[in-house]
This record gives sequence, structure tokens and C-alpha cells, in this order.
Amino acid sequence: MIEFNYETDFKLENEEFIQNWISNCIASYGYNEGELNYIFCDDDYLLKLNVEFLEHDTLTDIISFDYTMGKLISGDIFISVERVRENAKLFNQTVDNELNRVMIHGVLHYMGFKDKNEKDKEIMRGEEDKCLAMFNA
Repeated sequence: MIEFNYETDFKLENEEFIQNWISNCIASYGYNEGELNYIFCDDDYLLKLNVEFLEHDTLTDIISFDYTMGKLISGDIFISVERVRENAKLFNQTVDNELNRVMIHGVLHYMGFKDKNEKDKEIMRGEEDKCLAMFNA
């Protein structure tokens, strides 16, 4: 089950479509959907989590807490809508496209994809692109 929670004024316009897209991405990798909670918030909210749980005093667009067990994908994904909007400008993307990329990025981490070095980042970007293509199909 995929749920969306809002700690800011932002709200997704097409929740059911996005839920189906994420579910289809998960299934396409041979995984099963468990409980995924997306929490949309602002920079301050996410910064507090970053400091408290990861001891990083920096802004970020996403923090994910992975509860995946085997092939059952589960977790809490916190997304700063402010940061996504800024990154969309920075990367010359629409806000929706950048948001979708960040949303699927967290799920891909749960499936074992990493982004700590350049090679891993390149692989992760390719997997994000595959899932984004499914969104736009």
C-alpha cells in the first residue's frame, strides 16, 4: 500500500495514477509492494530529520527509511517540496518530473541501487529514467 502524507501546503494532483506507476515500477523489478509512506514537507522539517537521524546539517531533497524485507518493499520517504522545486530549476526540469524522479529514487534505494560514487550514480540515473519512461508511457 502506498500512502501520501502532507506536512506542507503541497498536494499531489493525481495520487492514484502515481500509486499505480510506483507499484508497476516495483513489480517490473520482481519486487512486491509493502507499505510505502511518502511524507511531503518543507526544508526545515527535512533538515531536522537529517540532523536528528543522520547527523547531517545540510539541506536535502529526500530522506528515506528502509524497512524492506527480502522482496517486500517498504519504507518511509520524506521529500522536501521546496528542495525539489529548487532542483527542478537547477536541472532545467519541470517540478513534476523532478518530483517523480525523487519519488522513485527512494524506492530504487530499497531495491539495492546506490548512489555513493560516480558509477553508482550513473546506474541509478539510468534506473530512474527507466521508471520515468513508464510514467510517461
